[in-house]
Amino acid sequence: MAIARLTRAPIELEALAKEIASPGCGAVVLFAGTVRDHAGGRGVRAIVYHGYERMALAALERIAKELEAADPGLRAAIVHRLGEMAVGETSVVIATSSPHREAAYAANRSALERLKREVPIWKHEQYADGGASWRESEALAP
Repeated sequence: MAIARLTRAPIELEALAKEIASPGCGAVVLFAGTVRDHAGGRGVRAIVYHGYERMALAALERIAKELEAADPGLRAAIVHRLGEMAVGETSVVIATSSPHREAAYAANRSALERLKREVPIWKHEQYADGGASWRESEALAP
């Protein structure tokens, strides 16, 4: 059931939640990461997400499948956008469902932390003052 996607289109939170819901699951947890208006003391106007797509998708799939395998009954979905996003737009959604809320919360948090460490997606921050800088994925940091 594990769901992993890269997209350039807006992510539909309600549709994703419905995809992972099941009659045996009493909890659905959604995390939506959005572009904030500042980073490192500078105003941000947009972020452009880039990724090594084949490797990034494989890493997202591996994370979702491993979370599900570790907890029978758990379902996991990870969807990350690529391309330019303005302040306030959703860049990543992690949805987990489980018979009990504790497992859904724990898996959701684990998915996010692993995504940051393991998935080769970079962001190019576009600042309000006209500047820009790259933020590398922890997956490729030395």
